[in-house]
Amino acid sequence: MLVVLSGGGTAGHINPALALAEVLADRGCEVRFAGTPRGVESRLVPEAGIPFKPFEASGFNRKHPLSLVKALRLIRKSTVQAKAWFKEIEPDVVVGFGGYVSIPVARAAEGMGIPFVVHEQNSVMGLANKELSKKAQAVCLTYECARDGVSIPPATNVVVTGNPVRRAVLSSTREEGRAMLGIPDDALMLLVFGGSLGARQINEGIARLKAELLSRPNLYVVHITGPKELDRTLEELALTEEEKKRWIAMGYQNRMGETMAAADAIVSRAGATSLAEISARAIPALLVPYPHATADHQTTNARAYVAAGCASMIPDAEVATPAFDELVFSLVDDADARAAMTKAAEAQETANAAAKLADVVMGQARSAAHALQ
Repeated sequence: MLVVLSGGGTAGHINPALALAEVLADRGCEVRFAGTPRGVESRLVPEAGIPFKPFEASGFNRKHPLSLVKALRLIRKSTVQAKAWFKEIEPDVVVGFGGYVSIPVARAAEGMGIPFVVHEQNSVMGLANKELSKKAQAVCLTYECARDGVSIPPATNVVVTGNPVRRAVLSSTREEGRAMLGIPDDALMLLVFGGSLGARQINEGIARLKAELLSRPNLYVVHITGPKELDRTLEELALTEEEKKRWIAMGYQNRMGETMAAADAIVSRAGATSLAEISARAIPALLVPYPHATADHQTTNARAYVAAGCASMIPDAEVATPAFDELVFSLVDDADARAAMTKAAEAQETANAAAKLADVVMGQARSAAHALQ
């Protein structure tokens, strides 16, 4: 079975696609990837060993009509190119993860009678997925609420699969993570991060609590500031050599699997990938949604997760208030609350999301093949 995956623009679209690719490969499927030539996918996909096919695509600015003309022209051109590619490789099914490049790839699949599956990572469906869901054979969601306001035909197979997480995140062990970071096994580790770019509000809020946190002798803090925020945060922290033994600050961490495996609690944003990884590892968390995300989807992501009992949350605007301090201290001091969050997160079965999505994708391919017989 040959499966084409498509998505672009952000790692939030690409990482779940790569997680699905791992499961599909285990099941004997051949996988190809269609993305933009200059997006993050053009680097991440080849690094994962998956053949990559580039197609031009772009968004548009409603205030500048000419940008829409350019976007439509690229979609038409890339649709023709995708059809020619499909004639060559003959895929059994195509899966779109969002980003404008998914549109011409999906249109090519539709025009050639190839089944198409949409996967939405966030609680608010993106523009490309919203459009493609109207004609997809199956729509897979991370959150049930993502279908609100979307015109999905009644006959479409809609499945809540969760957001797939890559094997490197799932397979890392606590022992590996602790050894890598130099943290004793019996210590309590708080991991703080704001996504790939960092989060100044979170950095400042946690730095303000340094003395109080380090007054807990068994607590270690691993603080990933974001590359552009490291110098500023280190200046605010003003760590002594003794404090550096239990407060490990870094701008970026490319071994997040081991780092998350080592953590007992997390303070982070609520982006799709971060939240999926926190959920898959069932780590108690305090979420601080990024308020300027499209349609404020991080807040909606966090609300759904908090409602399930897996985490607590606080608005970004309240990080500088005592309410944030109280939630942080509760997270590190209340073992029973952490245990309850872990149990609730395990019930989400996010670790199985890639397998659930693979079931839907392969099922659509088999149904299409059967219909042709």
